Amino acid sequence: MKATARAHPIQGLVKYHGMRDAELRLPYHDSISVCTAPSATTTTAEFDPELDVDVYRIGGEEETGRGAERIRGVVDEVRRRAGIDHRVRLESENNFPSNIGLGSSSSGFAAAALACVEAAGLALTLPEVSAIARRGSSSAARAVTGGFSDLYAGLNDEDCRSERLPVDDDVAEDLRIVIGKVPAYKETEQAHAEAEDSHMFEARLAHIHDQLAEMKDALRAGDFDRAFETAEHDSLSLAATTMTGPAGWVYWKPDTLEIFNAVRALREDNGTPAYFSTDTGATVYVNTRAEHVDEVEQAVADCGVETSVWEVGGPAHVLDESESLF
Repeated sequence: MKATARAHPIQGLVKYHGMRDAELRLPYHDSISVCTAPSATTTTAEFDPELDVDVYRIGGEEETGRGAERIRGVVDEVRRRAGIDHRVRLESENNFPSNIGLGSSSSGFAAAALACVEAAGLALTLPEVSAIARRGSSSAARAVTGGFSDLYAGLNDEDCRSERLPVDDDVAEDLRIVIGKVPAYKETEQAHAEAEDSHMFEARLAHIHDQLAEMKDALRAGDFDRAFETAEHDSLSLAATTMTGPAGWVYWKPDTLEIFNAVRALREDNGTPAYFSTDTGATVYVNTRAEHVDEVEQAVADCGVETSVWEVGGPAHVLDESESLF
């Protein structure tokens, strides 16, 4: 009863913020993202009747506290559906930095959910697996289905699950994502918990459905500029909400703002199709077309940060046993 899975992290394009149910991680509204590759999490899970307790290791370190509780939420749901009570050994590795705003929790819980489902012998579709992954992180649901995906809001697992969106090939194949890494450690769970306390939260809810409709229409129509201009605006809207909560979360750093300005200069001075985006973190995604990626990467690197270039990543998938982590 052992399996290994791999998933790509997500870049939020129209992001969720706040949860109507913290245990099931049910968001207030839909959210849309794109998976990024070759960044990935690989996870091996084994249900072992000889184990006395669950064992969770990430990057070789045992996971405890709240992190372990979130993993257990995923594992327990798999055990419930499979009708087993064996303890699990779960080990996970990322090939990209975690906790700096690059979606590591999304790929981590997506890979964990799929590995556990496979190890338990469950035959589930990816949208069904996404509802299990959501118990660890709402973003993980979209990392399960991959590509451009929409996590639908709802009050149960049948409604609140992720599905792939129809996207014009001109966007899906031409998109290049320049990463400007700003290694400032961040946490998002508390920001979600206090989202409703921001006076901007109701304002965000009032316009988010327009953002969602705009994004879906632009992706379907292949309107690159409209899609990623919408993502840029959504990043600013999210930041307004997090910064006006009780804790006054300000994730951005001076390097973050310098990248924003460099991207705007590329558009205004050169007409370059480049749009910045951030999740809850200081690291910046810059969405551009393949023919402009060298120019954009150089502009981001000139801000004094480490860069990478990523593309659209596919769905979570099961790996051959030869790629097992143990």
